[in-house]
Amino acid sequence: MELLGALESRVISRVDPGGAVREACRSRSLESALALRLVERFGSEEPSGALLRAYLEAQLPGLEGVERMLAEAALGGRRLAWDAAREWLVRAPGFTADRKRALLEMLAVVFDDRHVPVWDERAFEGAALHSWALVQMTAVKVVVAVAAGQSERVTDEDVRRLMDTQRAPHVWEGNVLLHLSVLHALVRLPGTEELVLDGLRKLMAHQRADGGLPFVSDTDTWCTATAGVALASVGTAPYVLHRLAGHLVGRQLPAGGWAYTDLSCQTDVDDTSVAVQFLHVLDAERYAGAISRGIRSLHAVRGEDGGFPTYTAGTPSEASMTAAVTDALTVRPTAHGPVIAKALRFLACEQREDGSFPPDWSSSRLHTVFRVLLAARRTASPDSAVQRMVRRSADLVRGQQNGDGGWGQQAGDASDVVSTAYGLTALCALPDADPESALAAADFLVRRRTADGGLDAVPDSIGPRPFVFAVPALPEIFTLLALGHLSARFDPAAGTGLLIGSAAAGAR
Repeated sequence: MELLGALESRVISRVDPGGAVREACRSRSLESALALRLVERFGSEEPSGALLRAYLEAQLPGLEGVERMLAEAALGGRRLAWDAAREWLVRAPGFTADRKRALLEMLAVVFDDRHVPVWDERAFEGAALHSWALVQMTAVKVVVAVAAGQSERVTDEDVRRLMDTQRAPHVWEGNVLLHLSVLHALVRLPGTEELVLDGLRKLMAHQRADGGLPFVSDTDTWCTATAGVALASVGTAPYVLHRLAGHLVGRQLPAGGWAYTDLSCQTDVDDTSVAVQFLHVLDAERYAGAISRGIRSLHAVRGEDGGFPTYTAGTPSEASMTAAVTDALTVRPTAHGPVIAKALRFLACEQREDGSFPPDWSSSRLHTVFRVLLAARRTASPDSAVQRMVRRSADLVRGQQNGDGGWGQQAGDASDVVSTAYGLTALCALPDADPESALAAADFLVRRRTADGGLDAVPDSIGPRPFVFAVPALPEIFTLLALGHLSARFDPAAGTGLLIGSAAAGAR
């Protein structure tokens, strides 16, 4: 399969000598607008402000919804229509609603000096929040409190938490959006001018060639783990896979989890699950220690409902994260039987009537679905609710395939590369999958190749939910994974044998 070989070569070419897949995050209008507002608030005449403005002007025709309103406001356009912006909330998980509404109030204050925000105490409850959410919540609290004339609500602890993020020589946790939120909060407090100016200098180190700023510096650990899984699925040479594995083992944090990038100490279930799965499939004996610590890290955040959250114990379980952990644990289903069984029951309860699941960290409804089908395929659970979940998922995959062979992010959307990769992977997980449908999906992917050998893809990743950001390597990685599944499912002689989870059992 020509595309498979070409993508394998492209993904391998992204692996640096240390074994990392390093891929900078592209510019985004949200961070660029926030930065422009901050630069102009200080009256800076540096070229960075002009570059930010030029970037937003160039992006404006393609922007919609909240992002368009923010860009227009930053460029001095119309006043923000925040009633219309609230439709944005339905695209985020329900348990984040209070904090998301407060974030909208903060953005309204930043971009509209006339806006008087609504104070909602529920949005500023910090119990069980992970480190990023706690800092973001604190920054929002400060901006909203000052604008609402309630500065007395800002505590010494709030100020200390924000100032602590500025002590590092780089943008804290590699998170540009958090850094900007903190600077917008600090600039509203007395005695912080030098701190904010220093923060601006750190910020502009991330300004891209197009003049914009990204959401985060990079997602190198995530790219490395997913690339490992994808390359293993097509039988890439072991020396390449072990280079990737060596980097991941070196990036494992003391408690056993993985973060999304070298700069971060906030572990998450997604990165940890995929890293554990890749190491196990590659060489379970060689990486036994790292695998064991990773699984222990996952168990530490498991909810009483059997599901898993994205970050910390005590926060709501999420379908996508639960599917990720289940997919990883089913590499050895007998060793984790009770945990897998309860996780599958949680997933069955979370599934909607149409076969989809609640919003996750992807724009595509098939992201959680393909993970569920991969995990469920290897368990053969007798639970009727789980069986119904599998049937619904299968019906969604079959029913939503477009006439061009691909899938769109949501029902009725035009086909795109990443959603089609998810759909093809899901299709290959079905015992009665139609080869013609699978080949039609592969043909769609072939037609999306660009002149330089890459793929013409729309962004899929989300952060913070529901803002979309782009990492160019990921469409190639997920397409390679899908083609690996296709090769093994319908042409075993050309593939690498039985696929386990998201990777090939025969990768060693």
